[in-house]
Amino acid sequence: MRDYQFVAQVQKDVDTGLYIGVIPNLPGAHTQAKTLDELNVNLREVITLCLEEMTEDELTSIPEWVGSQNILVHV
Repeated sequence: MRDYQFVAQVQKDVDTGLYIGVIPNLPGAHTQAKTLDELNVNLREVITLCLEEMTEDELTSIPEWVGSQNILVHV
C-alpha cells in the first residue's frame, strides 16, 4: 500500500451552488457536493476508485502537479 498526495481545484457553481472538485493530474477524478467537507469525502472516494483501476505502470506515471496560474485578460 502506498500513499499518494493530490491537489484539488475547487469551484462553486453559480447556478446550483454546488462545490465542484477536480484532480487535474488524475483523469476521471472529479465530483461535486453541497459543502466543502462533503466534497473532501467525495474527492477521497473518487481518487481511491481511480487509483484502484490503474495499472502499476499508470500509477508510476501519474504526472506531477506543478501548480496553477491566475491569468488576467482584458476583453
